Amino acid sequence: MPKSSKTKRIFKIIGGLIVFFTLPTLLFFGFMYLKYNEDLPQGQQGTKADQLATTMLNALNEEAYLNTDYLEWTFKGGHHYKWYKTDNTCEVSWDAITVILDFNDSDNSKVFAGQQEYNGVEKQDYINKATDYFNNDSFWLVAPYKVFDKGTERRLVISEEGKPSLLVTYTKGGSTPGDSYLWHLDDNGRPKSFQMWVDILPIDGLEASWDQWTTTESGAKLPTTHKFLVFDLDMGDVKGLKF
Repeated sequence: MPKSSKTKRIFKIIGGLIVFFTLPTLLFFGFMYLKYNEDLPQGQQGTKADQLATTMLNALNEEAYLNTDYLEWTFKGGHHYKWYKTDNTCEVSWDAITVILDFNDSDNSKVFAGQQEYNGVEKQDYINKATDYFNNDSFWLVAPYKVFDKGTERRLVISEEGKPSLLVTYTKGGSTPGDSYLWHLDDNGRPKSFQMWVDILPIDGLEASWDQWTTTESGAKLPTTHKFLVFDLDMGDVKGLKF
């Protein structure tokens, strides 16, 4: 009997610990879900949506971005990028790993551990990881310039206050096709924020700011940081050069 009683007590303690640590998390998630979750809005495809997208691109000086040959930034202090946009290659670094991605031919991509080129069994895993990092982190840098990418759908959404917003859905490409973003614009057509309906987030419609801009040496307008809930997504020292 004493042994059985001791076992029950251990299970009771374990159960109590599980409840102690998981219940606040579940309550917090429930609060966040009720506060922020929104259904994907309905919008109208066509000329007006495309015109709003063009207005946004003009407000950001898209021509300067298209003529930018090189971009450099650091995402949240951990992923470092040197994107040779004209050559369609990018150097991606984190920890002691550096991957040189060749977007024209993935077989030409290279992996370095420290200063030494790495050709071991995990080489492709590093290339895949660098590609996923790039797809996510570059989106936080240049997303406004991707509204006419192949496979995108644009819709005009009118808010309850009568203000136009641009809903962009990526039907293919990247690491998570099917994601949608609702761009909120200022009176000049420049992005202020977007809301996200993406697979990676459990709550639909969460909003991140796009209001901290810098004009690079090449003339391209790019964000320096984003506010997302209580987090700051820092883009580091953002550079854009024209060779």
